[in-house]
Amino acid sequence: MNDKERVLLLGCQLPYIDDEHFQYSMEELSSLTKTANGEVVMVVTQKRDKVHSATYIGKGKVEELITLEEELEFDVIIVNDELSPSQNRNLSSMLNARVIDRTQLILDIFAQRARSKEGKLQVELAQLQYLLPRLGGKGIELSRLGGGIGTRGPGETKLESDRRHINRRIDDIKRQLQNIVKHRGQYRERRKRNQVYQIALVGYTNAGKSTIFNRLTEANTFEENLLFATLDPTTRQLTLSNGYQALLTDTVGFIQDLPTSLVAAFRSTLEEVVEADFILHVVDSSDPDYMNHQKTVHSLLNELGVKDVPSLTVYNKKDRMPDSFIPSTNEESIVISALNKEDQLLLVRKIEEVMKQKMEPYNISLPSDSGKLLAALKKETILEKTTFNEVKEAYECKGFYFKDSRLSETIEKL
Repeated sequence: MNDKERVLLLGCQLPYIDDEHFQYSMEELSSLTKTANGEVVMVVTQKRDKVHSATYIGKGKVEELITLEEELEFDVIIVNDELSPSQNRNLSSMLNARVIDRTQLILDIFAQRARSKEGKLQVELAQLQYLLPRLGGKGIELSRLGGGIGTRGPGETKLESDRRHINRRIDDIKRQLQNIVKHRGQYRERRKRNQVYQIALVGYTNAGKSTIFNRLTEANTFEENLLFATLDPTTRQLTLSNGYQALLTDTVGFIQDLPTSLVAAFRSTLEEVVEADFILHVVDSSDPDYMNHQKTVHSLLNELGVKDVPSLTVYNKKDRMPDSFIPSTNEESIVISALNKEDQLLLVRKIEEVMKQKMEPYNISLPSDSGKLLAALKKETILEKTTFNEVKEAYECKGFYFKDSRLSETIEKL
């Protein structure tokens, strides 16, 4: 039995959008639909100087949709844009299929993917903020909610209730999120006090962040060839080749034209990136639109206020990389396949290499009874060489340390 909903995709190409970008955008909408468990049966596009203020597309296209609806019997029309409340209302009144826009589709996927309490609250907040201006005169559409793409999450609660109820719920969620953010802030402060080095994985959705995360930390987060497979940030310990211990955080994937409400709602989730000491920017080198993906991630990082943090661009999926691929020349980068064991080791060595550029070298001698300090050097510095000098009865240690680390004073005294 096929429980997938039949979907028609609708896009409007405006003069400032070139053909290639528009095509990639429609393909991405198709991937998003697949992630939301929909089956694309038709793609309809139109070139216009500007979107129609009442119906988004022109009158002729609306008539074409009405005819197509009779022929193809699709359940949902997904528009590759954010519709105004009136555009959605007008299209819905002319068509039997449910009409949703790109923002609603992304919110729906987030509702499916959220696992933690915070993730679920963030999604519900974004959905309610999206629905609030769309409540006027939408009684019939809202009573339809409760099943299918664009209706999950708070759609299953009593959304027909008045604005006061929704506003009260928004205030309640914001209060709960403030507490969660406060707790996470306390965890981060504790990590900072313990001088734990923090690495954040960022990148466009489906670039392979979770695969890299799982291979490097032997964790077990959700790995799937779907957009937004990971929603909740996960942090695990990462041990580098010399024993140095850092923390690695997997984050939600970025996407072009991410709804503003989502950037705001997930700001606290992405604070892990703001606080990071090092950023691994994962790029899917097999995607024809990888350059735009990189730009999207850079602009969202700027929006979050992430500046002057050392970073490494990881071009992933080299086994599927086209011959035309050219890496960016202006940043430190590495080309790997996350599934290749040798490449995983290569990545760890590259992380160390970039880290060492920000560290200070040391060459010290430890008395033979300094076992505890030697163990600390292995965990908290990059200890490259240890030899035991029998004449001096001391360990000769060479490596790199961070100026502001817990051991810096001890190393400098030695």
